[in-house]
Amino acid sequence: MSLFKGTQEQYYGFNSFKVTGSTTNTFTLDYPTLPSSVNEFNVFLTGTVNGVTKTSRTLASIYNVTVSSYTASTGALVLSHQIPLTTVVEVILITPNFGNYQYIKLEDLVNNFMVGYTGEDKIINRAKRTDIIFHAKRAIQEFSYDTFKSTKSQEIEVPPSLTMALPHDYVNYVKIMFTDDAGNFRPLTPTRHTGNPIDISQDGSFEYMFNDDGTLLTNPDSTTKTRRKAHDPYTTQQTSADHDVEIHEVSFGGRYGLNPELGGLNGDYYIDEAQGIINFSSNITGKVIVLKYISDGLGTDSEMIVHKFAEEAVYKCIAHGILATKMNTPEYLVARYKKERRAALRTAKLRLSNYKSEELQQIMRGKSKQIKH
Repeated sequence: MSLFKGTQEQYYGFNSFKVTGSTTNTFTLDYPTLPSSVNEFNVFLTGTVNGVTKTSRTLASIYNVTVSSYTASTGALVLSHQIPLTTVVEVILITPNFGNYQYIKLEDLVNNFMVGYTGEDKIINRAKRTDIIFHAKRAIQEFSYDTFKSTKSQEIEVPPSLTMALPHDYVNYVKIMFTDDAGNFRPLTPTRHTGNPIDISQDGSFEYMFNDDGTLLTNPDSTTKTRRKAHDPYTTQQTSADHDVEIHEVSFGGRYGLNPELGGLNGDYYIDEAQGIINFSSNITGKVIVLKYISDGLGTDSEMIVHKFAEEAVYKCIAHGILATKMNTPEYLVARYKKERRAALRTAKLRLSNYKSEELQQIMRGKSKQIKH
């Protein structure tokens, strides 16, 4: 089969079909190229329930409606119940993500490896599919950290609690910024001068308090965190006839010799790894925060993909992992694939570096400026 799935028409945009409800439960899809199965589209309903307009991404949540049948040759879609006349039925094709041709899925990686590397008269005469999947996932994990540079991002408006939960697939952060009115990123500064230590409860005699099971009784938020949240370290001082410049923690020292960590204009943050929370300074309330972070590429099935520039490197990693853990494998063979793995990984990094002459030209032009901000 071809590597491209679906049709170009589906890829580039004709993917939505709407019709209002009727006295029948049968609808005919009006696509130039009809979907081949029910797995290629979703059915949404928009209707009024108890005076409130709702949109359902699962049919059962509004009218308990399901898809009874679909005929690919005619486009006839049969639902389990009739839809009220005021309800809009929308059929949306499941289209591939734009640009996904540059990636290969984990399942295809495993299938290709089994065809090319395992079997009679091949380097690996026998290997379990589960072993291949394990080593493929480990390769994706390692490549995600420093080869793919596959950073992800999340954007939220900071609530009054001045906190943000770490993403479900978070491994490490790259940068934390807020978005100004012009849509530009303004970097925040990490701080080491505060935190959220474990707050142990004490009685009136300052003795530790315990739970019924004998463990220490603690509070979720420490006094340190509470005081930081209530304190506004940002003040405004007149520094010249024309400008007001905000100085962070002026009491720590004068402008000359001011610690840059304490002189940030945009605000600061610290990450509470134990609770999985990012805590912001008080001047960040209500601002839009952007968190750029690194994942391991294994969060969901759709994320377990590999850029085609690194496909060969993944095959070499799988082969080396299987040979290195297999009994009675000649040591020269393990060493050979270890060397080939390093070479393939080096090639993948060079390909993925993706340096463009225009970008390098801009950098070199910037170096000719005498004054830089």
